[in-house]
Amino acid sequence: MQIEKDGYPNPEKQGNFGGCLFTVVLLFIFLGFFPLFNSPSKTEVPYSQFRSQIREGKVGEVIVGKNKVEYFLKTDLEKAKKSQSGKITRPEQVYVTVPLPEDQTLPKLLEDNNVKFGVRPNGSGGNWIFAALGWFIPPLLFFLIIGWFASRVQSGGGSNPLDATKSKARVYLGDANGAITFADVAGIDEAKAELQEVVDFLKNPDRYTQIGAKIPKGVLLVGPPGTGKTLLAKAVAGEAGVPFINVSGSEFIEMFVGVGAARVRDMFEQAKQLSPCILFIDELDAIGKSRSDGGVFASSNEEREQTLNQMLTQMDGFEANTGIIIIAATNRPEILDQALLRPGRFDRQVVVDRPDKLGRLAILQVHTRQIQLQENIDLSLIAARTPGFAGADLANLVNEAALLAARNHREAVTIADFNEALERVIAGLEKKSRVLNETERKIVAYHECGHAIVGALVSGQVEKISIIPRGVGALGYTLQLPQEDRFLMLEGELRGRITTLLGGRSAEEVVFGQVSTGASDDIQKATDLAEQAVTVYGMSQKLGPIAMEKPQSSFLGSPNARRSVSSIVAAAIDREVKEIIENAHHQAILILKTNRDLLEEMTQHLLEQEVLEGEELHSYLNRVKAP
Repeated sequence: MQIEKDGYPNPEKQGNFGGCLFTVVLLFIFLGFFPLFNSPSKTEVPYSQFRSQIREGKVGEVIVGKNKVEYFLKTDLEKAKKSQSGKITRPEQVYVTVPLPEDQTLPKLLEDNNVKFGVRPNGSGGNWIFAALGWFIPPLLFFLIIGWFASRVQSGGGSNPLDATKSKARVYLGDANGAITFADVAGIDEAKAELQEVVDFLKNPDRYTQIGAKIPKGVLLVGPPGTGKTLLAKAVAGEAGVPFINVSGSEFIEMFVGVGAARVRDMFEQAKQLSPCILFIDELDAIGKSRSDGGVFASSNEEREQTLNQMLTQMDGFEANTGIIIIAATNRPEILDQALLRPGRFDRQVVVDRPDKLGRLAILQVHTRQIQLQENIDLSLIAARTPGFAGADLANLVNEAALLAARNHREAVTIADFNEALERVIAGLEKKSRVLNETERKIVAYHECGHAIVGALVSGQVEKISIIPRGVGALGYTLQLPQEDRFLMLEGELRGRITTLLGGRSAEEVVFGQVSTGASDDIQKATDLAEQAVTVYGMSQKLGPIAMEKPQSSFLGSPNARRSVSSIVAAAIDREVKEIIENAHHQAILILKTNRDLLEEMTQHLLEQEVLEGEELHSYLNRVKAP
């Protein structure tokens, strides 16, 4: 466990030791290679040439080895003697050749030509320094490395290898928590009310022990990403004024089996010493995944399973009312092991869901405390235009608006900055460098006007049309923002949304008689909606209210998995999906043909201005006629 503190290595100790290590290694390298710098140059010659030079009287000395013969010419020997004033030295040039195997005539040939010769003993002639280094360097380097690690640990600059089993949890004491309280958390009033009991227990434990009540040991926060689960856990510690211990589930899992379990034990021991405290485990599913979902490979990851078993044991080992509250967070509660969720462990689950309109307004008020806003900004309007946004999304929206205001040298954030920030978050950044030719601009303009006309009639209010490219691959966009939160969708509304998605492609067919590739994303979304209507929502008259898919995740929005169905049922699903898409496509074409003149007028206006919004857009859409 790491308590936030200053700890730095001693640069003097490390510098002295590192310098000594470098000097020693450099010295041995120099000693090993120095003889090579002064060694004579060697020239390889054929064995036949060597014998010819002996017969011609050119060879002065010969040294016969096991696998090679080295020799000096008489002229080189005479030059070496003259240059050194009587000192006996070796010539700078030596010749090397490889003798023929089993050649017994060489000694007689050397004697007949009065050549001095000798035999080099086996294993000699190499560099003795290298032989010594082969025995001396490995143990020397071993002890030097051990000493370097020891000096790092003593000076505080490195981690001790023996500390691998220590918990990596971070402890925030007092002001280190940043004084986060429930006043800094908005939009999740139900979750705050559930956790208020935990705060009250940490502040006044006697009130509960007197009557014999036991506070839950574990609280599991579940919800989509960005809804404020970690912030809520910090706020509990801040409200109660107790230490906050933070660790991620992935920090327990290591390559070596048993390390994670040891870290769990160490973390709980440290938590008992800091009691009362909040022990927060983020991403609990990293170690708490169900042990029964692995099939044949269920026991392949022994490290994760042992860590989970140790977590279960430690939670059972708590004495009653010790003042340690475990709060965990996950986006995937459906995959957690049931042993974690039984009474006595994480027996209280708190859903931290996306906020409603009032919740979003409260979150915007929290995040705009330090932001200079223009006086006429109505945050409730922004909250109404952001359904489905989580707390992190709203924080990002406020920050983007503030950045835009600062970039434009404004002293306060305006409603225009918020509108532009909202479009950035939804559709992406403007791609002004992406220049379309005239034909492409016309296709995109008709496409977007088709979405707007069909959408205004069958699926709700349209806020803006643009043919300015944004994001990745979006050459234009039609912005529809609901004015209220909706938690249910009627069958007619779902089919209307599919019709709106096909409005752009239908406009291309009506005007140009052919379609482009620009509708690929619309077709994908429409097909997904139609398939969900049949397989998830049971909106098919022929198949009835039968679920054909298994939900994969409640909060991550991952695609569902198709159940095992017969080929006959699969074919029936495909026919139903195709029928829904064709009916929507037919309806979109009828709407556009009925409003063909309006389509032309809107498109020409859009080509001139590139953007249609506000009253100007609504004046066109109010003229849309039903077929």
